Amino acid sequence: MDWHLRLLLSLLVVFAAEATTTKHMKDFIRAVESIEAVNPDLQMLDVVKGLRKAARFETNLIKQYLGDLSDAHDLVSDPSVTSYVNEVINHSLSELGKEKGVVLTLDGSNVALAPMLLGLEAGLQSTVQGLYPLSLTHNLVASFLHHVHNEQTTLSFGTKGFWDSISSPKVYTLSDLPSLATDALIIGGIDGFILGSEVSTSNHRERSLSDLLKSSYSHQPDATGLDASPRLISQKRRMNFKKLVSFSLLKSQIVQALTVRPNLNETERKRLDDVINEGFDQFVHVYAVCPNIISRSQWGAAAFIGSPSYLSLPVPYLFIHHTYQPSKPCTTFDQCASDMRSMQRYHQQTNGWSDIGYSFVAGSDGNLYEGRGWNWVGAHTYGYNSKGYGVSFIGDYTSTLPIKSAMDMVRYDFTSCAVNGGGLSSSYSLYGHRQATSTDCPGNSFYREIQTWEHYQSYLP
Repeated sequence: MDWHLRLLLSLLVVFAAEATTTKHMKDFIRAVESIEAVNPDLQMLDVVKGLRKAARFETNLIKQYLGDLSDAHDLVSDPSVTSYVNEVINHSLSELGKEKGVVLTLDGSNVALAPMLLGLEAGLQSTVQGLYPLSLTHNLVASFLHHVHNEQTTLSFGTKGFWDSISSPKVYTLSDLPSLATDALIIGGIDGFILGSEVSTSNHRERSLSDLLKSSYSHQPDATGLDASPRLISQKRRMNFKKLVSFSLLKSQIVQALTVRPNLNETERKRLDDVINEGFDQFVHVYAVCPNIISRSQWGAAAFIGSPSYLSLPVPYLFIHHTYQPSKPCTTFDQCASDMRSMQRYHQQTNGWSDIGYSFVAGSDGNLYEGRGWNWVGAHTYGYNSKGYGVSFIGDYTSTLPIKSAMDMVRYDFTSCAVNGGGLSSSYSLYGHRQATSTDCPGNSFYREIQTWEHYQSYLP
């Protein structure tokens, strides 16, 4: 039996058994591998265009920058694979808040495949001028405009969602009012922008699509977390995006696209200007200033018991903790999410608290996890819960330190995010948990470290 056929059959057996209804990036990569196995002579660009043709994904905007699909290959593949590709590439939103065309990635982010593949194709075709419109501009323009006409029932952009199951994701549901540029579309667009930029200036074109996607989305950090990880991985999405993007160019394209829109009266056009300015500033804040924050629904939080009390913002204090238990740092989304659920169960069922006590929790996987969040009073620092945020690092840092990337995420990214977002006073004071009560938290080694951080104060009023 020909080795290509043997490989295809083995891949199809696995794919049919595990992935036909599961929406995980590893499942999409597996589908791509099965296609590449029986189309071995095709280059990465051929496969990307072939996938788009198989999914019947073509619009006037796409034709403008990438041309039509008349020269695209008809990929040989099993009908179940073709059906799966069609389902996961084509993006749609239902009236019930179900978002299709989204996959869950190993790092915990949710990626719409369409803008990711379009950005990649633009880079492979050296159509760099199409990177911004195809990956980000078009979706943001549509979302801002839609919001102007539907302010009470939509968000301007960035609606997040949650899966029915983290381990076996099948259905993705929005957790807030809808937007035409959901968080998954924006994350997919950012990834398309990064990958397209990368392949347009390097030798990645000689690689297979599945190999490029695996190197980007399948990296599992070891005990050193992200500190020793490769550059082009999804966990470093925000860092790479900030290095590559021109925010001034992106905004000018959005403004230009919206100023030519007809059928807007003077009031609507004034409101549109406000939405563009406010929305774009918030876009930069969320996706370039703040760390990647995994929402409660994303990590599978149980409901708050009772009714939360609300903070008076901005708060003046930031308290640093370590969890002690779990004692080991978590380096993957799956493990960190599991640790979050475990801590919440302990805080609610053993301590008798309403919820997990921390405001936010830092993993060693590149993510910050929402606990009680920006607005709810926490249960982290006795006597100061209503006056500050409590940010904990997963692990025991009595004799060791958290990885540098996790510390930098809180020291620089979180504090900038909190101050710019109005949650934390610009003149905030930073303390270790032990300064407020009799405890070793955040561990001797870590406490010595935070004494070198900006805004640290030795005296707690």
